[in-house]
Amino acid sequence: MFTGIVQGIASVQRITDKEGLRSFTLDFPEGFCEGLEIGASVACDGVCLTVTELKSSTQADFDVMQQSLNLTTLGQLQAGSHLNVERAAKEGAEIGGHPLSGHVDFMATIAEIRQPANNHVIRIAVPAPWMRYIFAKGYVAVNGASLTVSEAHRAADGSGWFEVWLIPETLRMTTFAEKGVGASLHIEIERQTQVLVDTIRDAVAEKVGALLPALKAFAAERGLPLDLG
Repeated sequence: MFTGIVQGIASVQRITDKEGLRSFTLDFPEGFCEGLEIGASVACDGVCLTVTELKSSTQADFDVMQQSLNLTTLGQLQAGSHLNVERAAKEGAEIGGHPLSGHVDFMATIAEIRQPANNHVIRIAVPAPWMRYIFAKGYVAVNGASLTVSEAHRAADGSGWFEVWLIPETLRMTTFAEKGVGASLHIEIERQTQVLVDTIRDAVAEKVGALLPALKAFAAERGLPLDLG
């Protein structure tokens, strides 16, 4: 488990392609690897990776399967690329953000960036149907960082956008300052929200049952959105 509090920025030192996977050697900030062991978990841009070799006090190797390379931005990394990193939370650790699994749910895209005084506002475009799990004032993990949603808009098809406001300290400790419009981001939704939304949707669908086709037809005739599927 992770907390969503980014502990530093790592850089890709070396990439080695092997059969069926790719190995990354990452450079970490001084002190990050203290006590780190082979088999330990590290969140890299929100993706839980396992240490396969310790190179030095600041370097470690990670193997990434082809499927993970295809489903995340890890397949686009090059030597010199930067990532948000966090070590697995220890028992009893303070949860400064919110609990994360390190499993990316989907990819989103930066649609807009605004920079009011001492703030950095990122609007993130979300594909359908994932906006059903994202609400204003709720939590979401973006590239492994636990962030509060300031505003959210959902379209009838289940797509939409949400915004996060980043203070200078967040920009200093993460890679968000390097991201421009069009950049891809890893999103992990907050699990309790997902369970609540899915439970309510399933209960409504079960109660409506045979009436659903008639309701959908009624809504379509009047141009009303009806998303119960």
